[in-house]
Amino acid sequence: RLHVAVTAQCTADDRVTVVCADTGYRRSVDRVRRDFVTNVSHELKTPIALIQGYAEGLKEGINDDEESRNFYCDVIMDEAVKMNNMVKKLLTLNQIESGNDKISIERFDLVELAGSVIRANGIVMNQKEITVDFKHPDTAEVWADQIQMEEVFTNYLTNAVNHCDGDRKIIITIEKKQNSVYASVYNTGHAIPEEDIERIWEKFYKVDKARTREYGGNGIGLSIVKAILDNYKASYGARNLKDGVEFWFDMPVHEV
Repeated sequence: RLHVAVTAQCTADDRVTVVCADTGYRRSVDRVRRDFVTNVSHELKTPIALIQGYAEGLKEGINDDEESRNFYCDVIMDEAVKMNNMVKKLLTLNQIESGNDKISIERFDLVELAGSVIRANGIVMNQKEITVDFKHPDTAEVWADQIQMEEVFTNYLTNAVNHCDGDRKIIITIEKKQNSVYASVYNTGHAIPEEDIERIWEKFYKVDKARTREYGGNGIGLSIVKAILDNYKASYGARNLKDGVEFWFDMPVHEV
């Protein structure tokens, strides 16, 4: 927003002097831009260093055996995939925040959509020996873009899978209210420090940096969730419950 202060001085020739007082706004934009560049640079620094190091190792023939060469190649490909995923997520987030994302608003069943996301993640959850409990009504229809809401559910569920611990349970709940549909994804595991709960929606913010890097996270997923749900005027959040953490959103039933 551009804040403009207008000062009128009536002189002999009725001239008007306009003073733009947008210094604070510019400083704010510059700070956001600097923070963004710093965060992106930080995120890319590690994978680029790994790719460079392992590529140089391959070129110099540090390890001539096939197993070592394959390991070096796997590291390079894994890091390239992480960078590619981060760039794609940043592009997605930029499109949503700028209003340039092409969306198709339609009425659809949130229960059916959540079920498809659960099935798509079934193999990973089985491999990690996670038990899933899906509580829902027969249907729960909302007005939204299905692809965007699939992104929301996928982020919530993959986040739960990556942080699931203890009893290794995930409980997904959908409830119909009078004018909205409530959905939540709970996983057993460590609580989020209270000082971090409000900040997890910020770009690049990570509570456990080591664990996030381990599963390939980049701290952008929840920022995308925030941008999508803000567009639909939905409420959302995260809270610590007994033996675990719950992420939730409350979606208006009618088209906004």
